[in-house]
Parts: sequence; structure tokens; C-alpha cells
Amino acid sequence: MSILSERPTATTLPVLELGPRFGAEIHGIDLGRLDDDQVLALRQALVRYKVLFVRGQHGLDDAAQIDFGRRLGEVTVGHPVHDSGDVAPEVYSLDSQDNGFADVWHTDVTFVPRPPAISVLRAVVLPPNGGDTSWADSQLAYESLSPGLRAYVDTLTAVHDGTREFGYYLAQRRKGRGNLWEGEAFTELRPVEHPVVRVHPESGRKGLFVNPGFTSHIVGVSEHESRGILDILYAHLTKPEHVVRHRWQPGDVALWDNRSTAHYANRDYGDQHRVMHRITLRGDTPVGPATAAR
Repeated sequence: MSILSERPTATTLPVLELGPRFGAEIHGIDLGRLDDDQVLALRQALVRYKVLFVRGQHGLDDAAQIDFGRRLGEVTVGHPVHDSGDVAPEVYSLDSQDNGFADVWHTDVTFVPRPPAISVLRAVVLPPNGGDTSWADSQLAYESLSPGLRAYVDTLTAVHDGTREFGYYLAQRRKGRGNLWEGEAFTELRPVEHPVVRVHPESGRKGLFVNPGFTSHIVGVSEHESRGILDILYAHLTKPEHVVRHRWQPGDVALWDNRSTAHYANRDYGDQHRVMHRITLRGDTPVGPATAAR
């Protein structure tokens, strides 16, 4: 059952829908001054629209961003591997001058057993133009597959591995000593398995849960079959009708549901500076259709 029906609220947020079923802007609110009903309504809207954009949050700094996150859920450390540097431990700073790019389609930190549920991203330094971010709706993508392909991918499991992206950083820059993640020292990038189709724990909807950034292969099929299946799913996931694109402005904050989206940040601004600060909220173990049906 959806959280929307389990916990109804009279609070209505000023929502501007960006598409028929995916993405929305919310105007006229201050994320640092929400009451409890507004926080609940925002969480409900996030499950429904999957990615929300809130403009004009010029007063939000790292501390206020973290405080806001704690009202939505349990804030994690910024990243299992990356050193937080001169920002708070809960903040992951994506700085283009320190290789802070995200120019591959991915869902945040799926290479751990319990990937983050929600991410909150704040624009800190923006280039004069460029650096847009796009999000893909994994539930809409799943639902628009042919029935036969949906039935097949419902049965599949995939391996997620962060080695390609973060292996060198962990071994060389962190000397094998990452951060405390869910109470344990993160010292190695061990591949994990997740269902290819994830059942959302709040809405009950199914969505594709594979991404080019961290998914290495499908379990139980040949390498060529795995590559073919994943290529089909990636191409379908990122079709224009499944995607919303955000052009950043100073004061913007984006919130998205990692359980139902993937995203990509354009790297088209040359040597101009771009800094984004992200926090994540603790998630749960992904569940596939077979497990959810029990």
C-alpha cells in the first residue's frame, strides 16, 4: 500500500508538475522552516514524483541541509569511500576541480547491500552555463516494457560493483580505509547482488534497478547475454519520455528517490567551476517481485 493512502495529510504543497507522471517543482517553501505536516507532504510528493526541485533556497548551508535531511529520514555519512575533506562528514562534495563528476547514468551507491533511499543535492558553485542534471524514471521505464520482457526481468539478479569508479581512490588516496558506513569501517569494495526489478517499499510499484555506473553483469547468464540484456534496459530507461532535465540556478535544491530513479550530470562546462553538495538518507535492502510476493 502506498504511503499516500496509509498516512493522508491535509497539507498541500504548491506543486508544478513537469510531466504527466514524473518530476515536479515546488514553489513558495523554505526547506529550513517546514512544519511537520509539510515534511510529511514533501516525503509523499517525493514517492509520487520521484524527483523534486525547490528553488530559492539561498539561506540553506551544509548544516541546514543536514538538519532538513534528518527530518526526512536518517542521514548517512556523505559517502562510503570519499573523504569529506573540509565539509561535514554527512556531506559528499562533488567539486569539478577535484574530479567531482557524475557523467554516467547511475543510482547513488548501489554497490552496498542497503543503498541510500533518498538524496538531497544543493547547488554551491555553478558554471555560467552547462552542468544540467537529468533523472530517469525507472518505474515508468519498467511499466513501458513489453509484458514478456517484464516477466523475464522480474526473475533476474544483477551484480553491483563500485570498483571501477572508486577502487583506485579507496586503495591509493584512502590507503584502504574508507568511512564508517552503517556502523562498519568500509575497507573494501565487495560486489553485491540486487534484483534487476525492485519493488518500492512505500508505493509497491516495480522499477528497473540496474545502472551503467555500478551494475557489472546479470547473474546466471553468459557475458554476451548479460551485456545484451543490460544494453536493452539502459537504452529503454533513458528514453526521452522517461527523463526530466534540470537547468540549475543559484539556490536550487533537488531531492530524488534512489529507489525509483537514475541520474546523469552533464560535463559540458569545460574548465568552469561546479560544486554540488549531496547528502543521502539511509535505505533498506532492495526487494524483488518474487520476495515481495511472499
